[in-house]
Amino acid sequence: MPRVPSVVAKTSFKSTPHSLVPTSTVPYSESRRSVPAEWAWSEATAAPAVDPTTATFAPLGYESGYQYPLLVWLHGDGANEQTLPQVMRHISVRNFVATAPRGVDGVASAFGWRQNADSIDAAEDAVFDAIEATGERFSLHPRRVFLAGSGSGGSMAMRIALRHPGRFAGVATLDGALPTSDALLCRVNELRELPMLLSACKQSPAYSEPQVCRDLSLLHSAGCSVAIRQYPGDDDLTTTMLADLNRWAMGIVCG
Repeated sequence: MPRVPSVVAKTSFKSTPHSLVPTSTVPYSESRRSVPAEWAWSEATAAPAVDPTTATFAPLGYESGYQYPLLVWLHGDGANEQTLPQVMRHISVRNFVATAPRGVDGVASAFGWRQNADSIDAAEDAVFDAIEATGERFSLHPRRVFLAGSGSGGSMAMRIALRHPGRFAGVATLDGALPTSDALLCRVNELRELPMLLSACKQSPAYSEPQVCRDLSLLHSAGCSVAIRQYPGDDDLTTTMLADLNRWAMGIVCG
C-alpha cells in the first residue's frame, strides 16, 4: 500500500493551465476530474503561511463566493506544517481549504504533540488561532470545520475535538490512539452529535488492532457516531487512508 512520502512537497510550481480542468467546476462535485497536485498548487490562490508556524492550502479553482469546508491537519511526530501540500495532494486538491499548525513540542529535529497539560493548552491555541486566521483570508463554512491528524497529531485532534465538540463538523485520527484520562467523555451529550473516524493499519505498532477495538468500544458505549477503517500492513500513514478521509468528510458535507 503506497505510503505518504516523508519529504516536504514542493511549495511552488510553474503554472500549467489546462483546459480540461475549468475553474468553474463545482468545488465538491463528485464528477470532477483527478488532477496532479502541481496544478492545484500553482493555480490556487496564493497561500503563504498565516504565520511562521502555520501552513495553509488553497484549493484548485478557489471561488470566493463558495463557502468551503476547512480541514485542520495535525502532522505526526517528526514532521512539520510544511507537509500540508503533500497531504492535501492525496486527500483532495479541490474540496477543502486546509491549514496545518506546527506541533507545539520539539521531537528530535522536528515537532509533535505531547499529551500533557501545557502541550494540550498550546495545541488548542494553535488550532483555534489557525482556524481564525484562515477564516480571515478565505471563504469558509462556519459549520464545516474538520479536525484530523496522523499519529500524535491524530491523538491530539481527538483530544481537542472531544473537549470542544461543538466547534467541529467531524474529527479523524489516522494511526493515532484515543488519548487517555482528562475526562474525555465529559461532554457526552454533545459528543453524540460529532462524527468521528478511526483509521489504522492492522499491524500498526503505534495503534494496534486491540487498541482500536478498545477505543471503538469506549466511544460506542457513550453513544458516539464512529466510522472505522482498517488497512492491511503496518504503515503509519498511507495514500488510501487520506483518500478515505476525503470520502468520509465529503459524505458529511454533502449528506
